[in-house]
Amino acid sequence: MNVNLQEHIKTLEASNRIFHHIKGIQSGATVIFFAGIHGNEFAGVNALNAIMPQLNKKTIRGEIFGVYGNIKALKANKRFIDSDLNRLWTTKQLERLEAEKNPENELLEQIDLFKFIKGVLASTDNPIYFIDLHTTSSKTLPFITINDALINRKFSACFNVPVVLGIEEYLEGPLLSYLNTLGYISLGFESGQHTDPKAVKSCEAFVYLVLSYTNNLIKPEIKKIEDYKNELKSASKSIDSIFEVVYKYHIEPEENFKMYQGFESFQSIKKGTILARSNGQDIRSTYSAKLFMPLYQKSGKDGFFIIKTIPRFFLKLSELLRIVKADHVLTFLPGITWHNKQKGILKANLKVARFLAKSIFHLFGYRNKQMDENHLLLYNRERVAKKAMYKNEKWY
Repeated sequence: MNVNLQEHIKTLEASNRIFHHIKGIQSGATVIFFAGIHGNEFAGVNALNAIMPQLNKKTIRGEIFGVYGNIKALKANKRFIDSDLNRLWTTKQLERLEAEKNPENELLEQIDLFKFIKGVLASTDNPIYFIDLHTTSSKTLPFITINDALINRKFSACFNVPVVLGIEEYLEGPLLSYLNTLGYISLGFESGQHTDPKAVKSCEAFVYLVLSYTNNLIKPEIKKIEDYKNELKSASKSIDSIFEVVYKYHIEPEENFKMYQGFESFQSIKKGTILARSNGQDIRSTYSAKLFMPLYQKSGKDGFFIIKTIPRFFLKLSELLRIVKADHVLTFLPGITWHNKQKGILKANLKVARFLAKSIFHLFGYRNKQMDENHLLLYNRERVAKKAMYKNEKWY
């Protein structure tokens, strides 16, 4: 049973999508917290219900929203009803939304969320922050996930927790990936295991610190900031490295997958470690690295991920290459052409460019998606990032 689940179900029955909204007396950034994109994850809802009532418009700059994700799934305490709401935010799916004649369940939720997002984007020229609050089925340190844009890296560096980037290469249609294509700061915060009360505490700390760093709090409480910093530092065991996803085990339809018990996110594993079982066969790690988000629930297709620490040297080098916009040299390489230069999308012919390592593209800020058997599309978040919008923010 999730923490305060019955209390939240009663609240949901009488609520609308926006369950917290404060518009301050002074101009400032707009911060949107999404909670419950997965309906079995209540920590974000709990945390916002704890923090937001302490605030009022006299103490706030800008606007703050607390937004329910999948309301029907939250009522049912299920990850989703028909389809994962956090896998629907592809270009093709969004183009189809208006044509849907009889949308049900997650499609109705997506239509409502899409309208809200478009309304927010049209309402302000001030900095906008999108924060998606989650928990995991396994034990984990609190951590941040980001699409690899420098503005996301810089903002994530404010918090004393691990940061994981590159997951967008392995997932189709997350909400944050869509928001990143629009150029806004968008990050996910995974506060802990679904039913762990500590996950709520970590989420509360994160929410308050976000509002401090975005300068939405006119007079932030210094002691509270220090306490919350210590809360996250302790929960994350003082680990604040940046990691990169290097592998995902995808569960196929009808596959009988079961993760062996006892594994946790950020646990070190050796090559050959038996991690799970599939259709009667053991699954072994092909890496000596760290395990990430092992699946301990029935719903979901992501069995587990493998992550590795990114050396600081490569982080600095990639930042330099992006600042000087060195990625234009990539089109001089054989098999690499622009697919959409304005949106920062390259096309790679695998027959010609197979010799190029994925890490080379990562340095320049490109992450790939398979287009067809012979081509990759490579997406660059730097070319669309709204850096000018955030350059005067205090953390920049």
